[in-house]
Amino acid sequence: MPVKLYNTLTRVKEDFRPLEGNTVRIYSCGPTVYNFAHIGNFRAYLFMDLLRRTLKYNGYELKHVMNITDVGHLESDADEGEDKMEKAARKENKDPYEIAKYYTDIFFRDMDRLNINRPEIIAKATEHIPEMLEYVQEILANGYAYETSKGIYFDISKLDKYPVLSNRKLDEQIAGARVDVDEEKRNPYDFALWIKAPQNHIMKWESPWGLCYPGWHIECSAMGRKYLGKQFDIHTGGVDHIPTHHENEIAQSKGANGCIPAKTWMHCEFLQIDNGKMSKSLGNTYTLDNLIEKGIEPLAYKLFCFSSHYTKKLNFTWEGAKAAQTSLERLRAGVVAHLEGTEKIDPEVIQEYKSKFKGAISDDLNITSAMGIVWEVVRHEKKSRDFWNLLMDFDQVLGLDLKHVTRESLKKEEQELPDEIKAIVEQRKQARANKDWTLSDKLRDMLQEKGYTVKDSKEGMTVEKA
Repeated sequence: MPVKLYNTLTRVKEDFRPLEGNTVRIYSCGPTVYNFAHIGNFRAYLFMDLLRRTLKYNGYELKHVMNITDVGHLESDADEGEDKMEKAARKENKDPYEIAKYYTDIFFRDMDRLNINRPEIIAKATEHIPEMLEYVQEILANGYAYETSKGIYFDISKLDKYPVLSNRKLDEQIAGARVDVDEEKRNPYDFALWIKAPQNHIMKWESPWGLCYPGWHIECSAMGRKYLGKQFDIHTGGVDHIPTHHENEIAQSKGANGCIPAKTWMHCEFLQIDNGKMSKSLGNTYTLDNLIEKGIEPLAYKLFCFSSHYTKKLNFTWEGAKAAQTSLERLRAGVVAHLEGTEKIDPEVIQEYKSKFKGAISDDLNITSAMGIVWEVVRHEKKSRDFWNLLMDFDQVLGLDLKHVTRESLKKEEQELPDEIKAIVEQRKQARANKDWTLSDKLRDMLQEKGYTVKDSKEGMTVEKA
């Protein structure tokens, strides 16, 4: 069955076929490593991982590049403000390279916590300055750029169309734009390819125009071409990349190579917090460590993200995260029940489930429908190793590390409760076994008074810190 993907460029869901052979070439916008990545950032990387896993599940090989922005990303996408790396370095009184290494290491630690498979190629911006410089020189030679006292700017008036990804009406915006921001720019929407560095700027490199540093957008164009060629299959990122960063990548590629770099553009929607925006000023830019402190595993957050399609906004609440933790524990319990099961299942039944799952996940990564099939298998009244094998097959896409779930690991999780709480839990289990519902309710209330939530299901009872 074909893989269908929604293409931001064409605004339709399309049958996907690689441009060349069986290898899918992908470029994903990676982190700017000046601070901790928050759970909103990781929603985009979980989407990236789901795409990778789905393509591999369908038999494709991957050549996937993700950049690490360790220079050139200014505070504003409109080429204004300080370089985020330099600002962080000054704030923490460290060298920018120290800052980059520290936050890069933490980013990959959190990737591993979420069981996100790493792209085949990780490309750091600072290690590709020559490629960026060459790209800028080509754009300039082709007549798509010009020099000012501040740097080299891309001239969008030379393009046949700009923008191409977003629905912005640029003529209306230009008419109302403040052209006095930089009088040397030919157009308010011209953007920096190469920036002439002030004397006190730390990260700068020699170039034909003196000591400079790259604009943010140029790194992705240069590294994408180096590793994937002038045209490749898929480009991913968050929806925030559409109006500026990805528009400018397309512009740069047209200026240097005469073409749009990717055939399919895919974008993950925002994660909201309590139906509102995530921001540092509101104090709700939660990290995985914040979740762990609340007793929510990173894989529970991954399962939480599976509750919505990547093109839809997802609302994070602590209640929803705790529910996802409970669901993860129930999923694990169901997996163990099948691991220990002895019944045999008709191979046609297994194949039917597998076809439904593959059909769902191949339909533009429809993870919500796919998870419905997963739960149907988990809750099946017949407990069978055949179903366990099927769930292991599904986990190639889910990445929930289900193969390591055993009866012993479940008991270990239960043992992490304080002895006092474990004693009450055991009493309540016995009360329920004896169908003493009055005592069961009393013990549940006692657990809640001590700060624990209790949930009962067909798979058993789960108790967690509220």
